[in-house]
Amino acid sequence: MTIALDRPQKTRSAQIREKLGYPIIDTDVHTQEFEPAVLDYLEQVGGTALVERFKENLPGSSRFKWYKQSWEERFAYRTNRPNWWGRPTKNTLNLATISLPKLLHERLEEAGTDFAVVYPNLATMAPNIGNEEMRRAVCRAVNTYHADIFRPYSDRLTPIAAIPLHTPEEGIEELEYAVNVLGLKAIQIPGYVRRPIPAFEKYGKEVANEVVWIDNFGLDSEYNYDSFWAKCVELKVVPTTHASSQGWTTQRSVTNAQYNHINHFAFAAEALCKSLFFGGVTHRFPQLKFAFLEGGSAWGASLYADIIWHWETRNKQHLLSNNNPAIIDKEALVELYTRYGSELVDGRLDKIGDGLGFHHQLLAPENPGELDEFELAGIEKPEDVRDRFLNHFYFGTESDDTRVSQAFNRAANPFGDAYGGQSQRIKAFLGSDSGHWDVPDITAVTANAYSMAEREIITEEDLRYFLSIHPLELYTSLNQDFFKGTGVEKAANEYLAGK
Repeated sequence: MTIALDRPQKTRSAQIREKLGYPIIDTDVHTQEFEPAVLDYLEQVGGTALVERFKENLPGSSRFKWYKQSWEERFAYRTNRPNWWGRPTKNTLNLATISLPKLLHERLEEAGTDFAVVYPNLATMAPNIGNEEMRRAVCRAVNTYHADIFRPYSDRLTPIAAIPLHTPEEGIEELEYAVNVLGLKAIQIPGYVRRPIPAFEKYGKEVANEVVWIDNFGLDSEYNYDSFWAKCVELKVVPTTHASSQGWTTQRSVTNAQYNHINHFAFAAEALCKSLFFGGVTHRFPQLKFAFLEGGSAWGASLYADIIWHWETRNKQHLLSNNNPAIIDKEALVELYTRYGSELVDGRLDKIGDGLGFHHQLLAPENPGELDEFELAGIEKPEDVRDRFLNHFYFGTESDDTRVSQAFNRAANPFGDAYGGQSQRIKAFLGSDSGHWDVPDITAVTANAYSMAEREIITEEDLRYFLSIHPLELYTSLNQDFFKGTGVEKAANEYLAGK
């Protein structure tokens, strides 16, 4: 039987691409591995016994324990309801596209896309596997598998390498293998590692698995990850992340998966972004940039403004000058209480206390240096926040996410119109999320993005930054040859020459 595949000669997205005249780079296209082939690779890496263990405990399978529990158990354990039916199944062609590299390569033109960074399903999950032996074997297997199957299509597609980071050492080892042996040039790190809180381990494994803290590799981390960041710089790769926060505190509805899904990528990305910023990673590694996929860019604009606001109201000098309990004029305060307090305070003036800061000297940091919580980030003025943030963080945004307007609203964003204006956008860029339920038609990606300019949600100039300039900027920041041999090599060289 021959299946009729409806393939328009030229989609609207392809027509728009021709009209725009510049390359469109999609930084987040999802694909699905062909499991039997992946298992062959895993067997080569870890042996038959490990493959059997893998099949019994597939990555992400813990999400589905909800289905095995009774309603009583779900509420007793507060098991968050997972997503379901995550693939675009109505159109067979679109479904096949996400799992066949040759077909995806052929159809990028229909999407109006010149080049795409690919995030395979299992690769996004592998770094979060708890068991070290399994985690490292699966990462090695999927990285080798994807390097092999996408190599013939490298002119338009490049897959990410899955890099585990439970320790900096395991991250460095897999990074070196992925880049130096497999030739991969894009990577994905986990957004965090769930670590047990030591004080609760005495209550047993079941409690320890639930009572955890989130290690985001920067502020207050279990390890010093500077050796890993340095290795990224050395090997010229940009860390990107695609992390989920479903199951965290407020993302834990037992009955409603949409409640758990909304903003969960943004929450996880924001936690990592804050950790990198306040932990001083962007201060110590001025060459290094980071990208956060699928969470949109509105949270990035909000976080940027919020950090500046907190610095202006909570920097060390401001606190010492305006909030230090030691500067209270106690005599004047008592006089005011006496004059206006009447019977409310009569006979109890000696009780004036914590609410007004009287006893907060007892709570002051032993080391005055601890007042400066911006010290690691190297912040001495608000312009430093701008530089540590805008020069380092990029935000993957879907083609129909109109909230991208917040990233490009330079009138509202701090320093948006100052210091050249053009460079002060929040660095949002296209991450279509093709291959998932929310992108039922890959050929609509460019048309969706262009419609935002048509509706004047963003300008034509902003659109170019979104679709082309920001991705070029990100991926050539460490590796100027990132696009060598691809369909966008000429545009990348022109961009680099014009910097």
